[in-house]
Amino acid sequence: MVQTPAKNLTIEEFLKLPETKPASEYIYGQIIQKPMPQGEHSTIQGELIITINGVTKPQKIARAFPELRCIFSGRAIVPDVSVFLWEKIPRNENGGVANVFALAPDWIIEILSPDQSQSKVIAKI
Repeated sequence: MVQTPAKNLTIEEFLKLPETKPASEYIYGQIIQKPMPQGEHSTIQGELIITINGVTKPQKIARAFPELRCIFSGRAIVPDVSVFLWEKIPRNENGGVANVFALAPDWIIEILSPDQSQSKVIAKI
């Protein structure tokens, strides 16, 4: 993970910044850029999403989302996979899925890359 120097940004200021690729996260006042996913990581992520949605989506139990920004508890994180119970999925006025998820996922899945620290990933969630 790449960590940018502390600029004492608020979460509101962070959310106004342009998106980065890979995504940057705001965790306890620090901006941390996620590592770029590699082939194995992307394969695992895709299979997890297909499997979770295959079981939970048809019965409207839950839904899995890849790389979705979730804003909660003074953090703005982008888990590899975020799973929300069906009734908690934010909706827009037309009933479709909203663009902003200002709540914690019910289930966060992070796929560790070889260069990632397990303790840092756990600390963010």
